[in-house]
Amino acid sequence: MIALTLAEVAAAVRGDLQPHGTDTPETVVSGDVETDSRAIRAGGVFVAKPGEATDGHLFVGKAVENGAALAIVERPVDEPVSQIVVADAVGALADLAREVVARVRAAGALQIVGITGSNGKTTTKNMLAAILRPEGETVAPVASFNNAVGAPLTMLRVTHDTRYLVSEFGADAPGQIARLAGLVTPDVGVVLMVGMAHAGGFGGIEETVKAKSELVRAVRPGGLAVLNADDPRVSSMAPIAAERGVSVRWFGTDESAEVRASDVTVSAAGTTSEVAVAGRVLPLRLRVLGAHHMVNALAAIAAATALGVAPEDCVARLEELELAERWRMQVLGNERVRIINDAYNASPDSYHAALRTLAQITGPEERMVAVLGAMSELGEYDAAEHAKVALLAVRLRIPRIVVVGREARGLYLSVIAEGSWDGEAVYFETSDEAYEYLMAELRDGDRVLVKSSNAAGLRFLGDRLGESFA
Repeated sequence: MIALTLAEVAAAVRGDLQPHGTDTPETVVSGDVETDSRAIRAGGVFVAKPGEATDGHLFVGKAVENGAALAIVERPVDEPVSQIVVADAVGALADLAREVVARVRAAGALQIVGITGSNGKTTTKNMLAAILRPEGETVAPVASFNNAVGAPLTMLRVTHDTRYLVSEFGADAPGQIARLAGLVTPDVGVVLMVGMAHAGGFGGIEETVKAKSELVRAVRPGGLAVLNADDPRVSSMAPIAAERGVSVRWFGTDESAEVRASDVTVSAAGTTSEVAVAGRVLPLRLRVLGAHHMVNALAAIAAATALGVAPEDCVARLEELELAERWRMQVLGNERVRIINDAYNASPDSYHAALRTLAQITGPEERMVAVLGAMSELGEYDAAEHAKVALLAVRLRIPRIVVVGREARGLYLSVIAEGSWDGEAVYFETSDEAYEYLMAELRDGDRVLVKSSNAAGLRFLGDRLGESFA
């Protein structure tokens, strides 16, 4: 965090400062802000937020042992550290992030990009950060830090030398993106796509559209909205941008897109395309698997070139990326048995894209194996969307389908109902059972996709398989 006095922090979070020892309101703090006491280092600021399983106030002592200079708490704690007492610790975290970003922005040349979408946020964030880092100090989220805690923690990492802040905004209910993006008022807002992810929480696809459009409404007047020309739900947000005095830049495969891909080809070596941008056509060879990741790359290029990065530099830096993010189309194993671990997030759209990618990268003498777990947060759409996944798996003629987990039993039954009933599909309640089966079943030439939601936990099964065939 940038240097602030205790009094300035207290004012930003609207809290009651209780200095300890020799500290005064003018004492300066500048350490990292953390909600995990184990991550605290000397001079750090610990935010004691209540949690579902435990309470951060129980760990203030540990934070002090690790060198915390300040604790932001909802009630005073009997520990030897200055404290600021607030009504809501998570709200205070957001208020502090707003203050820090505003100060850095006012004093320097900080440019802020916000990214949202039902799928692809983390991959696009990583791609954009890879493009921007050689241009200047860039702050971007670790993993998927995109919620009410993770997003402010990322924002608080900016310094007076930071040139770019890339923020990822996730949500599972209306209003969340508006609150998070409102902390920083992005210069550029990127909307990737609108799908069924979290549709249960939003109450339907139209409500999801409204929620994702909150980012366009948050972009500063005179800023830029980078929108997916291939997604009608995203393109419907253009009038909102116009109302806000925000320009629009289109990406996609549609002829209207200003940053456009054509001749997209997917193979075991990666994803290739011809990319038209700024009046030029450049070949792009991603090492990342999946045509859907080419769309994410287009979004990153559209945002980066709008910020002044040369198109050829965007392409060169994207081609250096070996992995977009752990557990997202992550290639493991060896040439004989290739494991594709894509089990961190699973929406209907990403599920379909992953299955199609499996089919595209599997040669005629090789065998497709799909290890499938449940999707989550689909609400009333759960059964229908799992049935669609089952239908696609059968239509792609995947010869071995391994379904794992009680929550995914409906998927298994749908696979059987769609015609995969002659031994192609098997079901296991636990990952251990599935692992034992797969270790006996897999053979040279197998291309194995492991796909599920984060909650299903199959990413660890994918890791285990990858290690076994390394």
